[in-house]
Amino acid sequence: MRLPSFFFALSRDAQGKLGFTRRHFLRALGANLCLYGNWPLLRALASPRPPATKNGYPGQADKPLFEEVPSAKSGITWQHVSGRSADYYLPETTGAGCAFLDYDNDGWMDIYLVNSGKCDFYDPNPPLRNALYKNNRDGTFTDATEKAGVAGGGYGMGAAVGDYNRDGFPDLYVTQYEHCILYRNNGDGTFTDVTEKAGVAAPGWASSAVWFDYDNDGKLDLFVCRFGNSGKSENKYCEDAQTGERSYCIPTVYPRVSSWLFHNNGDGTFTDVSEESGIAKSLGKAWGVVATDINNDGCMDLFVANDTVENFLFLNKKNGKFVDIGLESGVAFSQEGRPRSGMGVDSADFNQDGWQDLFVTNVDHEMYSIYKNNHDQTFDDMTGPLGVGRITRLMSGWGVKFFDYDNDGNVDLFLVNGHPDDKIEQHLSHVMYKEPLLLFHNTGHVFENVNASAGPAFAQNLAGRGLAIGDFDNDGAVDALVTVNGGAPLLLRNTAAQGNHWLGVHLVGKKANPDAVGARITWQAGDLKRTRLKVSGGSYLSSHDPREVLGIGARTKIDRLEIRWPLPSGRVDSFTDLPIDRYVTIVEGSGIQ
Repeated sequence: MRLPSFFFALSRDAQGKLGFTRRHFLRALGANLCLYGNWPLLRALASPRPPATKNGYPGQADKPLFEEVPSAKSGITWQHVSGRSADYYLPETTGAGCAFLDYDNDGWMDIYLVNSGKCDFYDPNPPLRNALYKNNRDGTFTDATEKAGVAGGGYGMGAAVGDYNRDGFPDLYVTQYEHCILYRNNGDGTFTDVTEKAGVAAPGWASSAVWFDYDNDGKLDLFVCRFGNSGKSENKYCEDAQTGERSYCIPTVYPRVSSWLFHNNGDGTFTDVSEESGIAKSLGKAWGVVATDINNDGCMDLFVANDTVENFLFLNKKNGKFVDIGLESGVAFSQEGRPRSGMGVDSADFNQDGWQDLFVTNVDHEMYSIYKNNHDQTFDDMTGPLGVGRITRLMSGWGVKFFDYDNDGNVDLFLVNGHPDDKIEQHLSHVMYKEPLLLFHNTGHVFENVNASAGPAFAQNLAGRGLAIGDFDNDGAVDALVTVNGGAPLLLRNTAAQGNHWLGVHLVGKKANPDAVGARITWQAGDLKRTRLKVSGGSYLSSHDPREVLGIGARTKIDRLEIRWPLPSGRVDSFTDLPIDRYVTIVEGSGIQ
């Protein structure tokens, strides 16, 4: 019998481990009472939701919620290569990320895909490269990598997109082992590698990265996750305890390292402020990061997922410094007080109480976590009661994103899964290397598993890794791009939102940062009122469509839209009599363009 988590919390506290307090015990106790007191609810959640209509509600399904766009139709023929070797280098297991970005500012989302490449332990022949696919505006894409000059040049990991120089064109930061690359967008369909001049190489093994304005000076700064060092000289030899065969090492054998924070100087260069900001004080093994505002103070905080050590919640102190409050906030460890294998993260106000909640994925037997914000810089793990825990217990998650796939006004949940060890099935039953995608519908009370009606792509098993969301066909239904370790990516076209109305907004800051990261968007349509914070980053190694799609369901009019721009602006722009079912650009202080 598996004992409730409050038993472990109490016993570990009695042993004086992990700094457990009375509040940790009470939080774990409360969560378990909620979980163990709702057996009928949990039994209902154990089964997939009945087939849904095109609007995402129970009934007779007339088409899948997402349709896979085959490569023969999309023109995306690129594939990821992991470089699997007999030396079991850990980066071979992690896969790579992807991005939606409008690199040529034509109003249509293009696609960037990251691949492995030459480094001290891998020299592929023929050489591998990343891929930039230009959107042809007809559902197809054309490879523009060579012309654009963004092929990469190392063992690639992820991508982060942001307009760091305020010229109106999105720039591209590619994380890699052994060093990263900053591509400045030239505005003519090409990019220039300005890494050395900018000072953001971040040597070592970088994973996810995020653009955000931590000091509210109107310029985008850069946070880069560092996992550790696992190159040729640092590689460890590990064996499977049961078979004695060589296997990929669990990351516990690698030392902790610090991540980077780079301050934007406004002249095309950056200053490494990792030490003076307090970021470097927290040593971890970082995978995913999201910039969000957990205490509604107008300053962006950072939630960082760590592998085999505690997660970080970097609270922005408004004076250029951060402090990690992960332990006292309740997001550092599991409910049992154990470190887990955190990989993907995201943040959204899923229950519309005005406060940002958090999500983190982990490996099998560790459970994923939905952390509900308690409004006092603490969080409760609600994964069980909200319907995600039992379904994901034996799965390993990577990409994750909250977004409103059916435009009913509630943010739903998309998960990309797959075990890191390709030999896991040989020595552990009930756990698979390749696992299905998961789609959950937010009912306003729980997250319901809708895989049964999500489409054939959700019935196949994948070595899934990255997830980016974006509306590539401009129909207002947010689509998804999934990367596969050692395989072709999946482009999933959203058909679930047909019949529901929406407004897409592209925010352009002037005094605020150009990407409007941290803007608070409020919209009202009749009885529906919703608020959304524009976060940055989230998921795993991936970057997303910068536009926000505001769903209103069957309502046919948006009565009011309010944009509260991030500091240093703080300006509030309000609009009435808005159009629906189209995209608009809103420039700070200048209205709808």
